[in-house]
Amino acid sequence: MAKVKLDFKRLPLAEKIIKTQQIIKNLTDNPDFPTPNPTLAHLTATVNALEAKVVETQAARQAARSLTAEQSEMEDTLDKEVGEIAAYIETTSGGDEKKILAAGLGVRASAATHDITAPAAFSLTEGDHNGELKAHWDRVGPARSYVLERSADPPTETSWVHEKVVTTSSATISGLTSGVRYWFRVAAIGSSGQSGWSDPATKIAP
Repeated sequence: MAKVKLDFKRLPLAEKIIKTQQIIKNLTDNPDFPTPNPTLAHLTATVNALEAKVVETQAARQAARSLTAEQSEMEDTLDKEVGEIAAYIETTSGGDEKKILAAGLGVRASAATHDITAPAAFSLTEGDHNGELKAHWDRVGPARSYVLERSADPPTETSWVHEKVVTTSSATISGLTSGVRYWFRVAAIGSSGQSGWSDPATKIAP
């Protein structure tokens, strides 16, 4: 006497659905099997519900992947911005431990210091918009960040003011007045503190 070979539980989910739908089709109006148990209506409802749940699950997984990617991007942005604010605090505090602690940051333990050189090849080019300049310089190996200063024309010992802190070897400076000449300079910040200033560069804002 022949016995049924099923191996249903070993099938992938998609194949289970296809197999069940095929069984339902073959049993429908089949005089050899007049009273299926469970009923074909019940089995159809079960497989349809599972198929709908598969679609729902796939959509949820895709949404989760998108959300995870967005979360990762936002985390990278936060890491960058907090790194920049930390560099700003370090520079603006002048290395004053009390000021750094009061800003909510910790202070690194003292370690052997290494001289850090001033950035080289500092230059300015026009930005993509009016009132915008782009600054470029050579990366300094041990630098964690860079601080830029700006001066009106002509520069003097006391005319330099803080512009921004960045973690890359370039910066976009916006909000300038078109047709006005500006001077800029940059210094590197490393574990031993701040380097000397680069040679200044000047350009008229577009």
